[in-house]
Amino acid sequence: MNYTIQLNMYKQLLPLIVVLCCNLIMAQQDPQFTQYNYNMSVINPAYATRDLGTLNLGGNYRRQWTGTVGSPRTFSFFGHTPFSNTIELGLTFTSDQIGEDVIEINEKNINADFAYVLNITDHAKLSLGLKAGVTLYDTAFSGILINSNDPAFSNDANQAFPSIGAGAYFFSDHYYIGVSAPNFLRATQLDDAVAFNSQGREEIHFYLIGGYVIPISAAVKLKPSFLVREVNGAPLNVDLSLNTLLYDRFEIGASYRHNDAISGIVGFRIAPSLKVAYAYDATVSDFSSYNDGSHEIVLLFDLSLFGLKEGYKKSPRFF
Repeated sequence: MNYTIQLNMYKQLLPLIVVLCCNLIMAQQDPQFTQYNYNMSVINPAYATRDLGTLNLGGNYRRQWTGTVGSPRTFSFFGHTPFSNTIELGLTFTSDQIGEDVIEINEKNINADFAYVLNITDHAKLSLGLKAGVTLYDTAFSGILINSNDPAFSNDANQAFPSIGAGAYFFSDHYYIGVSAPNFLRATQLDDAVAFNSQGREEIHFYLIGGYVIPISAAVKLKPSFLVREVNGAPLNVDLSLNTLLYDRFEIGASYRHNDAISGIVGFRIAPSLKVAYAYDATVSDFSSYNDGSHEIVLLFDLSLFGLKEGYKKSPRFF
């Protein structure tokens, strides 16, 4: 391999190596989502709608830092439904992949959610939730193009770890606030990699999330929201968002992630039971020189069960 080809290869791999080092040295990070309002089941098992007779389904695909080699790709799916006025059950799945061809780190999470809902007032509810499942973790380092004797890259990993988490969610039709930790178990990943023995440990992620609907008129509603994520070994992560909902169908907004990105968001309710939304993140950190931004698309679908729900819901779900 001549010097020019080798140098070009290193330049292409540099952003990926930076991403890998950030994940391994600054604590293993859970996936991040710009449109967290529509993906709350993934981070908080207490999320509930109390919409009897309806199965709520949703999917989220995120391509982060496009234009870089091996940029992160994240897919999540959730499904949940109330079984009574007090019990709501659900399933969540996430797939997070970093790298391609030369280096790959894949993490998949499959969890079952249980939420118990209490009536606090006539309009406000408190939901307490548990999340339990399994994390599947695998790496592909053996095909790495860089010639290195680093023991951290000498063996591939293929492991499974149990996970258990909990959360609380206080909500009404027009506001919510929740706290959660999706996984309390600190599994050691990359345990065969001697150099990463201390860095390859899954850290506990704590979330605080909240939002409100402010009616401006019959046709216009403002939806401010926030998400705070804290994890040992990484900077505090804060998202601030403001969306405008028009005629309960079209949504446009913006979001700011502290020291990381600014985002534009658009959404449209195609049908009474179907909504699609898109977000674009422009990186504002020093890493902006290495990527072309991030793309995220969300699809939400409400399915009537056994004919219990018919037609458009009179009180649309805002979150």
